Amino acid sequence: MGQKNMDFQASTVAISAPRGTLADRLPGERVRDIALVAGFAIFVGICAQITIPLWFTPVPITGQTFAVLLGAEVLGWRRGVAGTVLYAAAGLVGLPWFAGHAGGASMLASPLLGYILAFIPASAVGGWLAARGMDRTFLRSALVMAASNLVIYAGGMAWLAASLGTGVERTLALGMLPFIPGDTIKLLAAAALVPSAWHLVGKDRS
Repeated sequence: MGQKNMDFQASTVAISAPRGTLADRLPGERVRDIALVAGFAIFVGICAQITIPLWFTPVPITGQTFAVLLGAEVLGWRRGVAGTVLYAAAGLVGLPWFAGHAGGASMLASPLLGYILAFIPASAVGGWLAARGMDRTFLRSALVMAASNLVIYAGGMAWLAASLGTGVERTLALGMLPFIPGDTIKLLAAAALVPSAWHLVGKDRS
């Protein structure tokens, strides 16, 4: 019985112990991290300009979700959070890199701000799980990104409902349901890239 308990404890530690992310395989530390955080924010800003407005909702289809989900898994939660904080802060002080080249303090009154702010906890969730080995296979990577995407939906719709004064059904119709097919495609595409990258660098994917 004692040996079984020891084996169980060892396996539990192995599962919960941090394993690192793809970004940790790059050389350097401080300079590397600064470059990765800045690069992540820029990547989100570029993907935000891939925008398809919809006539029935103030929320457009954008490439931001793809960038956030992918970046969080690659960078880990600390760099992911730092990158999304930088993205949100720089946009709010005037850098026009939100969707549709928007930016500035006027975004504080935008019904879209909740989605932008939700990128921060979504990056924390995705990066934390990825650092524990949940990004090594397509299925696990997709599950991590699905969890992060739910955080984005929750934060975005909460702000949207408060801004527009809509109820649950109307908020779902404006802020989540129309985006599920497209977000699923983006999620699956991003989820396929991370395990493929692990395979290329020749690291353990278990």
